[in-house]
Amino acid sequence: MAQWVFTFAGNREFANYYGAIGWHSHELIFGYAVAVIAGFLLTAVRNWTDVQTAAGASLAGLTALWFIARLMPFFPGAFPPWLIALVDIAFLPALAVALSIPLLRSGQRRNLIFLPLLGALALANFLVHLELTGYTESSARAGTFLGLNLIILLIVIMGGRVIPFFTERALSGVIPKRRPAIEWLSPASATAFVITDLLLPNSMLAGALAALAAVSNGIRLGGWYTNRFWRVPLLWVLHLGYAWVVAGFCLKALAAIGLISPQFIVHAFTVGGIGVLTLGMMARVSLGHTGRPLKTARPVALAFVLVNLAAVIRGILPIIFPQWLPQLVALSGSLWMAAFSLFFLIYFPILTQPRIDGRPV
Repeated sequence: MAQWVFTFAGNREFANYYGAIGWHSHELIFGYAVAVIAGFLLTAVRNWTDVQTAAGASLAGLTALWFIARLMPFFPGAFPPWLIALVDIAFLPALAVALSIPLLRSGQRRNLIFLPLLGALALANFLVHLELTGYTESSARAGTFLGLNLIILLIVIMGGRVIPFFTERALSGVIPKRRPAIEWLSPASATAFVITDLLLPNSMLAGALAALAAVSNGIRLGGWYTNRFWRVPLLWVLHLGYAWVVAGFCLKALAAIGLISPQFIVHAFTVGGIGVLTLGMMARVSLGHTGRPLKTARPVALAFVLVNLAAVIRGILPIIFPQWLPQLVALSGSLWMAAFSLFFLIYFPILTQPRIDGRPV
């Protein structure tokens, strides 16, 4: 983020394998967001199946593969494009293999859905690299937006499972409403949007499906609401993160009918949906899986506020003040960095020490 603010707000050159804008979008989606998804699924699948997922050398190998793929694009002259592409593309299939072993052994068919979703993410990444290695002329943009939309779909699927569950666990007597039709329509409309936006990008049909996804997921989110969660930062950050997904669908629908420019619809999904929700999930899950009380340190609550402000400044204000875009990018990026720096300061000692109850992490 520091590099992007320096590059964009300062109008400076940034030479790398992806190009400046391509690097920024690719690394948020296939670098940061995919890393969070990998960590979540490796931990969750072990809990769902009681079968150990990647650990020790295999986990170190996955981590190294991810990390090397982040570094190689900075040295486009030192590595051939096909090698940079191969290393980056390899991570998602390797993750899928690591997850398929415990899922297939346990026979948990319900959770096998994550394997084709990871495969679709790998395909999206492949489309990006096809253009960068010279095999196609215009597939990178399609791959980037497919990757983004698939991550939003994953948020819709997982958010529907964990947000009401965490709310019930934290607030005694609160039972979030689950309407069967809405619970089906929310991921179904998001899935239809993903497919249509790939085949007919920025079309009226894609906009209509985005509107349907906004309405259904908005109703879903409203059914989870209780004013009691405002006293619990680990809850309200998750609900606000999901609200940003609804906002992203709304902006996509408005862009389809020409009310706003398509260039202003992305960051409600990225800074808001991905940034807010992943920060909240990492904060909540890290405490639970290290055996610690589910209580938020004040700096972490402040981080939740800052990342939401970053989402407002980058996802909403450019629609109203497009002439201030460089300044808004710099301010939003600075707030993002401040939020994640606070998270790092509080959680680094938590995540580098054994569980306090002596159980495996």
